Amino acid sequence: MPDLTYTDEIATVTAPLYEKVKDQIPAIEWPAFAPLIYQINKIKKDRNAVILAHNYQTPEIFHGVADIVGDSLQLAIEATKVDEEIIVQCGVHFMAETSKMLNPSKTVLIPDSRAGCSLASSINGADVRLLREAYPGVPVVAYVNTTADVKAEVDICCTSSNAVQIVESLGVPKVIFLPDQYLASFVASQTDVEIVSWKGACEVHERFTGEELRKYREDDPTIKIIAHPECPPDVVAESDFTGSTAHMINWVKDKRPEKVVMVTECSMASNVAAEVPEVNFVKPCNLCPHMKRITLSNILDCLLNMEEEVLIDPSVSERARQSVERMVNWKN
Repeated sequence: MPDLTYTDEIATVTAPLYEKVKDQIPAIEWPAFAPLIYQINKIKKDRNAVILAHNYQTPEIFHGVADIVGDSLQLAIEATKVDEEIIVQCGVHFMAETSKMLNPSKTVLIPDSRAGCSLASSINGADVRLLREAYPGVPVVAYVNTTADVKAEVDICCTSSNAVQIVESLGVPKVIFLPDQYLASFVASQTDVEIVSWKGACEVHERFTGEELRKYREDDPTIKIIAHPECPPDVVAESDFTGSTAHMINWVKDKRPEKVVMVTECSMASNVAAEVPEVNFVKPCNLCPHMKRITLSNILDCLLNMEEEVLIDPSVSERARQSVERMVNWKN
């Protein structure tokens, strides 16, 4: 274990990073974070490793050690382009699986394999096979928030960024869409394709309500509300804009509202706030307990000990990779 003392050298080297996140991380906390950030950034170069971080990671990870950041689609695409031999996935387990299936020859590590997902755990491959029996000939679209076992049984994957376009690109009147019932509802509202949905839900987004958003508007009618399509329909109905994490970020950067409620996992608001400090973020804060299993400490342990490695049965991985690659390449 390297020395994690907060020295003058570390203070100097990490000062530009802290300048970016100073409004998100109290100064009293930085001496604890800075040595970890310094050592991670040093060791990842020695290991020929790249760190991918989802938008829901905390600011000290997102801005401090990540090489590539984004939503599920962006990370899946960028995972196919990395030259490094080791990928450290700062996100939940299905994301690490996706990176592994797209890079079968590379070593993919996740700092904590317990970082799961309520959506991914709501369905398995056997469930998909039963759906196919119940709806013969109907194509199956799986949200990327699923296990490799599920991805291996479907026709194509999607993310919230491209779900509507993926569904319509199939050119059929009916599609099975799984596992998020609320994203399925949103897709159904945007297309004439009949959607057969599954009853899964994100434990972060399903807790938001339209009533709490109406209270924000009552307190300040000028406030802007933007929501993720994994939220229930009453939340979407109360929002000024609904889109994926990437689309939400772009909306804020383009519109630069004076005050905004970002209805998603609250670390994302902190990360965006560091880039657009003139926007006042009101946070209806629901944390993802799975994303929060990833910390600077276990990222460092992951690099030092080369743990925990993500492995997928080759027969499952090959079939799952095809559905993910169809998503990545669907415009072509």
